[in-house]
This record gives sequence, C-alpha cells and structure tokens, in this order.
Amino acid sequence: MRIAMVGTGYVGLVSGACFSDFGHDVVCIDKDDRKIAQLHHGIMPIYEPGLENLVAANMRAGRLTFTTDLAEAVRGADAVFIAVGTPSRRGDGHADLTYVFAAAQEIARAVTGPCVVVTKSTVPVGTGDEVERIVRAANPDAAIKVVSNPEFLREGAAIEDFKRPDRVVVGTEDDDAREVMRAIYRPLSLNQSAPVFFTGRRTSELIKYAANAFLAVKITFINEIADLCEQVGADVQQVARGIGMDKRIGPKFLNAGPGYGGSCFPKDTLALLKTGADCETPLRIVEATVQVNEGRKRAMGRKVVKALGGDVRGRTIAVLGLTFKPNTDDMRDAPSLALIRSLQDAGARVRAYDPEGVEQARGMVEGVDFAEGPYAAVEGADAMVIVTEWDEFRALDLPRIATMLKVPLMVDLRNIYTEDEAAQAGIRLVGIGRKASAMHAFPAELATAAAR
Repeated sequence: MRIAMVGTGYVGLVSGACFSDFGHDVVCIDKDDRKIAQLHHGIMPIYEPGLENLVAANMRAGRLTFTTDLAEAVRGADAVFIAVGTPSRRGDGHADLTYVFAAAQEIARAVTGPCVVVTKSTVPVGTGDEVERIVRAANPDAAIKVVSNPEFLREGAAIEDFKRPDRVVVGTEDDDAREVMRAIYRPLSLNQSAPVFFTGRRTSELIKYAANAFLAVKITFINEIADLCEQVGADVQQVARGIGMDKRIGPKFLNAGPGYGGSCFPKDTLALLKTGADCETPLRIVEATVQVNEGRKRAMGRKVVKALGGDVRGRTIAVLGLTFKPNTDDMRDAPSLALIRSLQDAGARVRAYDPEGVEQARGMVEGVDFAEGPYAAVEGADAMVIVTEWDEFRALDLPRIATMLKVPLMVDLRNIYTEDEAAQAGIRLVGIGRKASAMHAFPAELATAAAR
C-alpha cells in the first residue's frame, strides 16, 4: 500500500517507520525544513528506543522517505494519515484542531484519485465529521473517505506497541474504507497480533479519550491510597499487588508516584472534560482526577521540604530524572517541573540530571544546574530525590552516595529502593505510601548537619 503520513512528531514518525517496516511504501511529510533535513541524515527529532535503527533500515530499503511537499506526497496515495499535534487550546482547554483542519484542507486539494484520509491524531468526538465537511468543501468531486484510527502508543515502548498491539481501533461506516484499513494492518494478523476492531467513527474517537481517562483515574486512585497508607502504617506496594491480583482490576498503572504527566493524559483528560461540559454531561470522576493530579505534583516538593525538617532555604537538592517517564525525552507536563518550582519557591537550589531530557528541560525551567551524571548531581547536595525511574537509577551505589551527600537522605518518589537497602548504606529513605517506620520525624542530628 502507498501511505502518506502528515506530521513527523512522535505519532507520525513512529507510525510511518513501522508501516514501512511492514512493507508498505511510506512518505512522511512535515513543514519544518530543518526537521526533514535532519531525518534525511538519520537524526531523530525525538528519543525513542529502536527508532533510529528502524528508520535507517527502511530508508535504505527505499520504503521510507521524507519530504516537505505535501501535494506531491499524497498524490496517488491509498491512504493519508493525519498525525499532527492537538495541544490544549489556550483559554478553554479544548483540543486545538487548527493543524488537523489545515492538513485536511491541503490534502483534499492535492488528492487526485480514490483515497482514505485517516485521523491518527487524538481528536474529540465529531472531529471526523468536520474533517469530512472540510474535504467535501475543498474538493467536492474527490472520492475521499474519512476514517478514525486513534493511536495507543506508550512512549518508550512505541515500536513494540505498534507491532504487537492490544487492539487496533478503526472507526468507519464505509465498506471500501474498511477494506483499505484491513489491508494496511494485515501484517499484524500474520504476527498473530490483535485483530482490527471496527466501529463507528464517533465511537472510535471516544475510545481513545475514554481509555486515557480511565488510566489517569487508576493512577490517581493509587496515589491517594498511597497517602492513606502513610497515615495508617500500610504499604502501598503491597496494597497495589493485592488489588492488582484481582483480574477485574489488573496490576498495571498501580505504581504510586508523583502524578502523571506527558503528552497524552493531561491534555486528553482536559479535552474530555470540555466535551462533557459542551454536551451537558459532566464527568465528575475525571474532573476530580485532574484536580488531584495537579495538586500532587507540587505536594511532592512539600514532601521533600518536610523530609529535610521543614526548611530548605539555601540548600541544594539533587533531582534524578526529569522526563515524565523513562525511555523518552518528553518533558511535557512532567511532574519534575512542578516539583522543581515548588523547591525553588521554598528557597532551595536544584541540581538535576536526566539521561535524555536535559535539552528539553533547559527551555522549561530556570535556575537549575544540570549535571553530567547521577553522582555529579548528588555530590555535596543536602538530599536527593528520584523523580523518574530510569534503569540507571535502579542500581545506584548507595554507600557511595551516602558519603557524597551532606545529609544522607533519599526521597524516592518511585519506590525503587527498600528501607533496608537504604539503611544498610547509611541513608534515610522517604518513599511513597510506605509504613510509618519509614516516615519518622527528621532526626535532630540530620537537621544539624543540614544546617551547616
């Protein structure tokens, strides 16, 4: 199949590369000349494990190309995917569909034969109807079918998710469009992967938002349970395991932490709330989830301050991990941003390290010293905080860290380490949702040391 992918951001680039790896002829389009030039030289605009090699292999095979010329790229394509950004709109929080609608109009004017236009971007219910109206107005004679095909890729595991998905959702009521989409995703059936799930276009659009909202609720629920665990002397990790063994609940998304972030959950939950409000159907559970999650991010900063005896003015805090999750360079709505601001507001100096997110972070936080590695970040700091659970933070030399810190204190917001491991290294550990023995008052000797 001949596929055109409009947009070379996270979704467009990963999807285009994977489609080409299936054997389809794919051309990815972007208006950014610099980005396309970099892609021609094998330079990826995002960090995603395995993506660079996947793109290079399919470029060598001649199945994957890049261009800024949309008109030329979509001419003769069997399917054109719209994979442009839909950020939260300033003022009201709705998804900003400016790029989607502009792409639809440009595609319609360039198409010369039968074509399926596929909305891959995350869009509110009814967007497909508007895309179809735009297409018809721009090119009344074109044989264009408009389809919804939301993505469910996890940053850091996107290639695996694309090639071995839980499901592929396609929204269309048109038989011809259904056959085109079935042919595009046919390689998945050869891998004995999930079948394509066909449904109505509006239903397909809502599935994406409903899925992300449900996962956001699950994350926020276990975070609130973690707070309760700290008060009653329970262990949130054991609680999560106990409830996750129930097949009706499942174990995923039950890791307590500093709150969710990233490119999807924050904007998608907000967009879903706005859709509900417009339809006079308030989504109170989702609304509470958004409010609790936003408050939790700064609360993690207060947790660090409390662990240091309530005063961090003039002290240096080492922050390990900046991105909203490991194996990505994505800093959008990362919990680290609010935590750092909270610490700075309390008068602390912040020294930070992240394996991939530093360049993005430089443009999003001010007054932060960026270190070259975890030990460089910790050296001479008054305390350290683990914010993102990168693999390289899972086996740190704790005895070494204990000698490098002014105060042997670790605030582990991902519960990577146990209290026994930390204690054996001479480090006091403060985790998330741990029993009261790990949350005891700030020792007087540590308070004295921290004040030096």
